[in-house]
Amino acid sequence: MTNRFDLPDLGVGVGLRVPHFNYVLEEQPAVDWFEIISENFMDTEGRPMRILEQVREHYPVVMHGVSMSIGSTDPLDRDYLQRLKRLADRIDVAWMGDHVCWTGVNGSNGHDLYPVPYTEESLAHVVERIRIVQDILERPLVMENPSTYLQFVADSMSEIEWIGRMAEDADCALLLDVNNVYVTARNHGLDAMEYLQQVPWDRVVQNHLAGHTDHGTHCIDTHDDHVCDDVWELYAWVQKRAGGIATLIEWDGNLPDFPTLQAEADKCRPHRSFLDG
Repeated sequence: MTNRFDLPDLGVGVGLRVPHFNYVLEEQPAVDWFEIISENFMDTEGRPMRILEQVREHYPVVMHGVSMSIGSTDPLDRDYLQRLKRLADRIDVAWMGDHVCWTGVNGSNGHDLYPVPYTEESLAHVVERIRIVQDILERPLVMENPSTYLQFVADSMSEIEWIGRMAEDADCALLLDVNNVYVTARNHGLDAMEYLQQVPWDRVVQNHLAGHTDHGTHCIDTHDDHVCDDVWELYAWVQKRAGGIATLIEWDGNLPDFPTLQAEADKCRPHRSFLDG
Protein backbone atom coordinates (compact mmCIF):
# COMPACT_ATOMS: atom_id res chain seq x y z
CA MET A 1 0.00 0.00 0.00
CA THR A 2 1.33 3.46 -0.93
CA ASN A 3 0.66 6.32 1.47
CA ARG A 4 -1.27 9.26 0.09
CA PHE A 5 1.75 11.57 0.46
CA ASP A 6 4.03 9.40 -1.72
CA LEU A 7 6.61 9.38 1.07
CA PRO A 8 9.05 6.47 0.73
CA ASP A 9 9.49 3.36 2.83
CA LEU A 10 12.97 4.25 4.12
CA GLY A 11 13.52 0.80 5.61
CA VAL A 12 14.84 0.33 9.16
CA GLY A 13 16.39 3.19 11.15
CA VAL A 14 17.52 4.21 14.62
CA GLY A 15 17.75 7.44 16.59
CA LEU A 16 20.91 9.51 16.24
CA ARG A 17 22.24 9.98 19.79
CA VAL A 18 25.36 11.77 21.05
CA PRO A 19 27.18 8.68 22.47
CA HIS A 20 27.04 7.11 19.00
CA PHE A 21 28.27 10.09 16.97
CA ASN A 22 31.84 8.87 16.49
CA TYR A 23 30.83 5.29 15.75
CA VAL A 24 28.32 6.35 13.09
CA LEU A 25 30.81 8.61 11.32
CA GLU A 26 33.71 6.17 11.48
CA GLU A 27 31.90 2.91 10.77
CA GLN A 28 28.97 4.06 8.60
CA PRO A 29 26.85 1.18 9.95
CA ALA A 30 24.35 -0.69 7.83
CA VAL A 31 21.19 1.02 8.99
CA ASP A 32 18.90 2.62 6.43
CA TRP A 33 18.20 6.00 8.03
CA PHE A 34 18.37 8.08 11.19
CA GLU A 35 15.79 10.01 13.18
CA ILE A 36 16.75 13.08 15.22
CA ILE A 37 15.00 14.83 18.08
CA SER A 38 14.39 18.17 16.35
CA GLU A 39 15.03 20.36 19.37
CA ASN A 40 18.51 18.90 19.89
CA PHE A 41 19.70 20.44 16.63
CA MET A 42 17.59 23.57 16.11
CA ASP A 43 19.74 26.14 17.85
CA THR A 44 23.30 24.97 17.41
CA GLU A 45 26.06 25.63 14.92
CA GLY A 46 28.52 23.53 16.89
CA ARG A 47 29.57 19.91 16.81
CA PRO A 48 26.03 18.42 16.75
CA MET A 49 25.20 20.28 13.54
CA ARG A 50 28.50 19.34 11.93
CA ILE A 51 27.90 15.71 12.80
CA LEU A 52 24.33 15.86 11.50
CA GLU A 53 25.41 17.33 8.18
CA GLN A 54 28.02 14.58 7.77
CA VAL A 55 25.48 11.90 8.64
CA ARG A 56 23.04 13.39 6.14
CA GLU A 57 25.63 12.92 3.37
CA HIS A 58 25.22 9.14 3.77
CA TYR A 59 21.73 8.55 5.19
CA PRO A 60 18.19 9.94 4.97
CA VAL A 61 17.19 11.85 8.10
CA VAL A 62 13.77 12.31 9.69
CA MET A 63 12.95 14.99 12.28
CA HIS A 64 10.83 14.07 15.29
CA GLY A 65 9.93 16.88 17.69
CA VAL A 66 8.81 16.99 21.32
CA SER A 67 7.88 20.65 21.86
CA MET A 68 5.30 21.65 19.27
CA SER A 69 2.55 21.26 21.88
CA ILE A 70 -0.10 20.93 19.21
CA GLY A 71 -2.83 20.27 21.79
CA SER A 72 -2.09 23.26 24.02
CA THR A 73 -4.36 26.27 24.40
CA ASP A 74 -1.33 28.58 24.24
CA PRO A 75 -0.82 30.33 20.89
CA LEU A 76 1.41 28.48 18.46
CA ASP A 77 5.06 29.48 18.86
CA ARG A 78 5.75 30.84 15.39
CA ASP A 79 9.39 31.57 16.16
CA TYR A 80 9.85 27.92 17.12
CA LEU A 81 8.12 26.85 13.91
CA GLN A 82 10.35 29.05 11.76
CA ARG A 83 13.47 27.61 13.41
CA LEU A 84 12.08 24.14 12.85
CA LYS A 85 11.53 24.91 9.19
CA ARG A 86 15.05 26.27 8.73
CA LEU A 87 16.51 23.07 10.13
CA ALA A 88 14.30 20.89 7.94
CA ASP A 89 15.24 22.85 4.84
CA ARG A 90 18.93 22.89 5.72
CA ILE A 91 19.30 19.13 6.02
CA ASP A 92 16.59 18.24 3.48
CA VAL A 93 14.67 15.93 5.79
CA ALA A 94 12.60 13.07 4.45
CA TRP A 95 9.75 14.22 6.71
CA MET A 96 9.11 15.79 10.11
CA GLY A 97 6.60 15.45 12.88
CA ASP A 98 5.67 15.56 16.54
CA HIS A 99 3.21 14.02 19.00
CA VAL A 100 -0.55 14.19 19.55
CA CYS A 101 -0.21 15.89 22.92
CA TRP A 102 0.45 19.13 24.71
CA THR A 103 3.65 19.95 26.58
CA GLY A 104 2.81 23.12 28.48
CA VAL A 105 0.41 25.98 29.14
CA ASN A 106 0.67 29.65 30.12
CA GLY A 107 4.13 29.80 28.63
CA SER A 108 5.54 27.00 30.80
CA ASN A 109 6.97 23.82 29.27
CA GLY A 110 6.50 20.73 31.43
CA HIS A 111 8.95 18.73 29.28
CA ASP A 112 6.54 15.83 29.03
CA LEU A 113 3.91 14.62 26.55
CA TYR A 114 0.51 15.22 28.17
CA PRO A 115 -2.68 13.61 26.77
CA VAL A 116 -5.54 15.44 25.11
CA PRO A 117 -9.21 14.60 25.73
CA TYR A 118 -10.85 12.88 22.77
CA THR A 119 -13.76 15.23 22.19
CA GLU A 120 -15.23 17.16 19.26
CA GLU A 121 -13.93 20.41 20.76
CA SER A 122 -10.36 19.21 21.13
CA LEU A 123 -10.47 17.68 17.65
CA ALA A 124 -11.48 20.97 16.03
CA HIS A 125 -8.81 22.81 18.03
CA VAL A 126 -5.98 20.46 17.05
CA VAL A 127 -7.05 20.22 13.41
CA GLU A 128 -6.96 24.00 13.05
CA ARG A 129 -3.50 24.17 14.60
CA ILE A 130 -2.10 21.40 12.41
CA ARG A 131 -3.37 23.17 9.30
CA ILE A 132 -1.61 26.37 10.36
CA VAL A 133 1.63 24.54 11.16
CA GLN A 134 1.61 22.73 7.83
CA ASP A 135 1.14 26.04 6.01
CA ILE A 136 4.14 27.48 7.86
CA LEU A 137 6.37 24.43 7.39
CA GLU A 138 5.21 23.88 3.80
CA ARG A 139 5.10 20.12 4.26
CA PRO A 140 2.75 17.59 5.89
CA LEU A 141 3.20 16.90 9.58
CA VAL A 142 3.68 13.30 10.70
CA MET A 143 1.81 13.02 14.00
CA GLU A 144 2.43 10.20 16.50
CA ASN A 145 -0.14 8.43 18.66
CA PRO A 146 0.79 8.81 22.35
CA SER A 147 1.20 6.30 25.14
CA THR A 148 -1.38 7.26 27.77
CA TYR A 149 -1.86 6.53 31.43
CA LEU A 150 -5.30 8.03 32.06
CA GLN A 151 -8.60 8.57 30.27
CA PHE A 152 -10.82 11.63 30.46
CA VAL A 153 -14.41 11.45 31.67
CA ALA A 154 -15.20 13.89 28.84
CA ASP A 155 -13.95 11.54 26.09
CA SER A 156 -16.63 11.03 23.46
CA MET A 157 -14.72 8.72 21.10
CA SER A 158 -11.84 6.29 21.08
CA GLU A 159 -8.26 7.40 20.59
CA ILE A 160 -7.91 5.85 17.15
CA GLU A 161 -11.22 7.30 15.94
CA TRP A 162 -10.09 10.74 17.12
CA ILE A 163 -6.65 10.39 15.51
CA GLY A 164 -8.13 9.09 12.26
CA ARG A 165 -10.51 12.03 12.04
CA MET A 166 -7.69 14.42 12.95
CA ALA A 167 -5.54 13.09 10.11
CA GLU A 168 -8.38 13.31 7.61
CA ASP A 169 -9.61 16.77 8.59
CA ALA A 170 -6.12 18.29 8.87
CA ASP A 171 -4.76 16.29 5.92
CA CYS A 172 -1.69 15.26 7.89
CA ALA A 173 0.34 12.04 7.97
CA LEU A 174 0.66 9.61 10.86
CA LEU A 175 3.48 7.92 12.75
CA LEU A 176 2.07 4.72 14.20
CA ASP A 177 3.99 3.86 17.36
CA VAL A 178 3.22 0.16 17.78
CA ASN A 179 4.70 0.07 21.28
CA ASN A 180 2.49 2.98 22.30
CA VAL A 181 -0.56 1.10 21.03
CA TYR A 182 0.43 -1.85 23.22
CA VAL A 183 1.16 0.31 26.28
CA THR A 184 -2.08 2.27 25.94
CA ALA A 185 -4.12 -0.90 25.41
CA ARG A 186 -2.58 -2.54 28.48
CA ASN A 187 -3.10 0.52 30.65
CA HIS A 188 -6.78 0.93 29.74
CA GLY A 189 -7.87 -2.68 29.22
CA LEU A 190 -8.28 -2.23 25.47
CA ASP A 191 -7.70 -4.61 22.56
CA ALA A 192 -4.55 -3.59 20.66
CA MET A 193 -5.59 -5.50 17.54
CA GLU A 194 -8.98 -3.81 17.51
CA TYR A 195 -7.14 -0.47 17.65
CA LEU A 196 -4.85 -1.41 14.75
CA GLN A 197 -7.72 -2.58 12.58
CA GLN A 198 -9.14 0.98 12.63
CA VAL A 199 -5.90 2.73 11.56
CA PRO A 200 -6.18 4.78 8.32
CA TRP A 201 -3.25 3.04 6.63
CA ASP A 202 -3.00 5.38 3.67
CA ARG A 203 -1.83 8.10 6.09
CA VAL A 204 0.80 6.08 8.00
CA VAL A 205 4.36 6.78 6.81
CA GLN A 206 6.39 5.57 9.80
CA ASN A 207 6.38 3.08 12.68
CA HIS A 208 8.10 3.32 16.05
CA LEU A 209 9.11 0.35 18.15
CA ALA A 210 10.57 0.54 21.65
CA GLY A 211 11.03 -1.27 24.91
CA HIS A 212 8.77 -0.40 27.83
CA THR A 213 8.66 -1.17 31.54
CA ASP A 214 5.91 -3.59 32.55
CA HIS A 215 4.78 -3.16 36.15
CA GLY A 216 2.08 -5.82 35.88
CA THR A 217 -0.84 -3.49 36.56
CA HIS A 218 0.40 -0.95 34.01
CA CYS A 219 3.17 -0.22 31.51
CA ILE A 220 5.41 2.83 31.17
CA ASP A 221 6.85 3.84 27.79
CA THR A 222 10.48 4.11 28.93
CA HIS A 223 12.45 3.41 25.72
CA ASP A 224 15.12 1.68 27.78
CA ASP A 225 15.12 -1.99 26.77
CA HIS A 226 14.54 -4.50 23.99
CA VAL A 227 11.18 -4.66 22.22
CA CYS A 228 8.98 -7.32 23.84
CA ASP A 229 7.54 -10.33 21.98
CA ASP A 230 3.94 -9.06 22.09
CA VAL A 231 4.95 -5.81 20.39
CA TRP A 232 6.93 -7.73 17.74
CA GLU A 233 3.79 -9.73 16.98
CA LEU A 234 1.74 -6.55 16.53
CA TYR A 235 4.46 -5.08 14.34
CA ALA A 236 4.53 -8.16 12.08
CA TRP A 237 0.78 -7.79 11.54
CA VAL A 238 1.15 -4.06 10.81
CA GLN A 239 3.84 -4.60 8.19
CA LYS A 240 1.83 -7.26 6.36
CA ARG A 241 -1.35 -5.21 6.54
CA ALA A 242 0.23 -1.99 5.34
CA GLY A 243 2.70 -3.39 2.80
CA GLY A 244 5.88 -1.96 4.29
CA ILE A 245 6.35 1.12 6.49
CA ALA A 246 9.60 2.85 7.47
CA THR A 247 10.42 1.66 10.98
CA LEU A 248 12.52 3.15 13.77
CA ILE A 249 13.81 1.56 16.97
CA GLU A 250 13.60 4.07 19.84
CA TRP A 251 16.11 3.47 22.62
CA ASP A 252 16.91 6.42 24.90
CA GLY A 253 17.34 5.20 28.47
CA ASN A 254 20.11 2.72 29.35
CA LEU A 255 21.42 3.38 25.87
CA PRO A 256 23.48 0.41 24.64
CA ASP A 257 26.47 0.47 22.32
CA PHE A 258 25.65 0.96 18.65
CA PRO A 259 26.10 -2.69 17.56
CA THR A 260 23.49 -3.74 20.16
CA LEU A 261 21.11 -1.05 18.91
CA GLN A 262 21.72 -2.09 15.32
CA ALA A 263 21.04 -5.73 16.18
CA GLU A 264 17.69 -4.71 17.67
CA ALA A 265 16.86 -2.79 14.51
CA ASP A 266 17.79 -5.78 12.39
CA LYS A 267 15.06 -7.79 14.15
CA CYS A 268 12.62 -5.71 12.08
CA ARG A 269 13.88 -7.14 8.82
CA PRO A 270 12.34 -10.65 8.95
CA HIS A 271 8.94 -9.00 9.50
CA ARG A 272 9.51 -7.02 6.30
CA SER A 273 10.85 -9.93 4.23
CA PHE A 274 7.64 -10.13 2.19
CA LEU A 275 8.77 -6.91 0.52
CA ASP A 276 11.61 -8.80 -1.16
CA GLY A 277 9.44 -11.38 -2.76
